[in-house]
Amino acid sequence: MTCDNRPRKGARIKVEPIRYLADIKRIKNLLVQRPRDLALFTLGINMPLRVSDLLSLTYGQVAHLEPGASLVIHENRTGRRLKVGFNHVCCEAVANLGTNRHHPYGPAGKPPVLFPSRRGDVLLPSSVHRVVKSWCKAIGLDGNYGANSLRKTWGYHQFATFGTDLSRLSTYFHHATRRQTLDYLCLEPQDFKSIFDHAL
Repeated sequence: MTCDNRPRKGARIKVEPIRYLADIKRIKNLLVQRPRDLALFTLGINMPLRVSDLLSLTYGQVAHLEPGASLVIHENRTGRRLKVGFNHVCCEAVANLGTNRHHPYGPAGKPPVLFPSRRGDVLLPSSVHRVVKSWCKAIGLDGNYGANSLRKTWGYHQFATFGTDLSRLSTYFHHATRRQTLDYLCLEPQDFKSIFDHAL
């Protein structure tokens, strides 16, 4: 099931989350020889960060983190303080990135960026949008995907796979209503776990 991608006049087309764990695994396998891209994908789908905040991360912010540690950022768009967890797959991706860094520096006078471009400066959201589309196309995914698919994938699986309360997700996304979060994550009725599925 895909989002309704027929926007009203003046609206933007929605990008979708990556719904199936098997497809996430296929993308990771596709990127296994590209440490920067693998780390970008892994962190993007494991934290509720907008792409601009993801790209603002520095190597020093995350290189020392261990599984279960928290990362505190100030969101570029809202200025709000956001505390997010850093799990073991994020740690592994950053460790792998650290041993394969070709550009261990940032723009002049700034700390080393975590995800540099091939020129060594900060990777742009538009570039992330293009590469995410290319990864999804490479594994044969139908639908509309882009940079925001990373954040949506985190939210989608927090709800549909891991059963995180929707109200909690709304708080992370700064949504005013549960309906807004459902629409944002492209959630359909089949994505709701039945309360009768769990045996005692």
